Amino acid sequence: MKRPDVYTRLATSAARFSGRPGVFILALGVVVAWVVSGPIFGFSDTWQLVINTGTTIVTFLMVFLIQNSQNRDTAAIQIKLDELIRATRGAHNALLDLEELEDRELQEFRNRYEDLARAARDAVAGGGLDTESPEA
Repeated sequence: MKRPDVYTRLATSAARFSGRPGVFILALGVVVAWVVSGPIFGFSDTWQLVINTGTTIVTFLMVFLIQNSQNRDTAAIQIKLDELIRATRGAHNALLDLEELEDRELQEFRNRYEDLARAARDAVAGGGLDTESPEA
C-alpha cells in the first residue's frame, strides 16, 4: 500500500496530538495565564491583541486539519457502506456512490425510502411486521 503523502501524515499527527486531553489543558492554561496577566499589563490593547492573534492563528490552522480528517473519515465510511451494500443479498447496488449524485437525484432516493418507512410504520400500527423487504 502506498505511503500517505507528507500533508496527510502531518495533518493526521497534528489532529491526533491536538485531540489529547493534555493539549486541551495546555490551551486552558494559556488562557488562564492570559487572564491572570491582564492586571499586570493593565488590560492594554497589546494584551488583548496577543490572545486574539494567537487564537485566530490556531483556529485558522485547525479548520484545515479538522476538514482534512473529516474528509478522510467520510470517504472511509462511504467505502465501508458501499461494501456492505455490495455484499448484501437483495441490496440495491444503485445506492452505491450516492454521494456523487445531484441534490435532485438524492431527493428522489430520499422520497422513495421515506415512502417505504411510512408504509412500514403503517404495517406495524396495523399489527404487521416491518422486517421484510417490501419489494420482494
